[in-house]
Amino acid sequence: MRILYGVVGEGMGHAIRSRVLLEELVKSHEVQVVASGRAQPFLAARFPNVHPIWGLTIQYEHNAVRNVRTFVENAKGALRGWPHNVRTYLDLVRRFRPDVVVSDFESFAFYVGKNLRVPVVSVDNMQVINRCEHPPEVLAGFEGNFELIRSIVKGKLPGCFHYLVTSFFFPRVRKERTTLVPSILRPEILAARAEAGEHLVVYTTSESNTDLPHILRQTRLPCRIYGLRRGLAEPVVEDNLTYLPFSEERFVEDLRTARGVVAGGGFTLMSEAVYLRKPLLSVPVVGQFEQTLNARYLEQLGYGMYVPKLSAEAVAEFLRRIPAAKEKLQGYAQDGNTVALAALKETLQRASQYKGKWAEWSRES
Repeated sequence: MRILYGVVGEGMGHAIRSRVLLEELVKSHEVQVVASGRAQPFLAARFPNVHPIWGLTIQYEHNAVRNVRTFVENAKGALRGWPHNVRTYLDLVRRFRPDVVVSDFESFAFYVGKNLRVPVVSVDNMQVINRCEHPPEVLAGFEGNFELIRSIVKGKLPGCFHYLVTSFFFPRVRKERTTLVPSILRPEILAARAEAGEHLVVYTTSESNTDLPHILRQTRLPCRIYGLRRGLAEPVVEDNLTYLPFSEERFVEDLRTARGVVAGGGFTLMSEAVYLRKPLLSVPVVGQFEQTLNARYLEQLGYGMYVPKLSAEAVAEFLRRIPAAKEKLQGYAQDGNTVALAALKETLQRASQYKGKWAEWSRES
């Protein structure tokens, strides 16, 4: 089977998930990958045939989305990006006509599939927003944000052959051609064996979070901090805080032995913490409702705590809740990536049967 696989480059979670799936797909299929942003070099280092494309980005400052800067940067990027994408599209169509397209929230591959009239399979966590029902208590106070982001997600990849939605929470599915599967985890996490430690793992994507060190010092616990001081060559220790350059091996080791985690609302790290039974204090990026939804489900399930803004009081309350969260997390069960990989293989097999049968597929969709 010839598969075109598209990966959005905004946030590394999509690339990390796609790496796991691609490692399986390349064993049996001919695969070409298109990816934007940081996802492209990450995947190109691991797989052949990874083509760079231009994609939209989001600009952040002080743990919040900056809409004006986002618009300006995307407008400038499009001037060079769109012509490059057109050339990539024409080259792919000439050299590689896929039997099926897989898209991890990536529009370029989706439109290639639509234009060539081949089935598109969506694999991501974002579609849970549009394709599932959510209880009022999870959405309370954010109903307007929810409707806005749901319309965006709905318009991103409409009319796919099937939607595989990865999740550590499982609301009721409200749309056909939708399957919820457990979070797809990288092999390093699956191989890790959780142990109880005393330190907190702190992960931030904002270097401008100047209040964070002062808040963490008050815990008097060892805090291993990733992302706040980028460009470090070696760890830097200040009181109970250790600033670390990013290393996947070191990060997984710190995570598996952590007392708890302080992070944003990103789906990948949250899923990894849940799998390793590590309570998490989630401080979502302001303006990214998907992260808020993740955090609210995390708190509702008792796996951690959600706060809109980090404070010393919030951290203290989180530390008090850790024993109860650990008890709740013991009830979480996941057999690695078994369910997700089986669902993908079955879906691709069904999709491949519609090669050359666009009229039949479009009637059923």
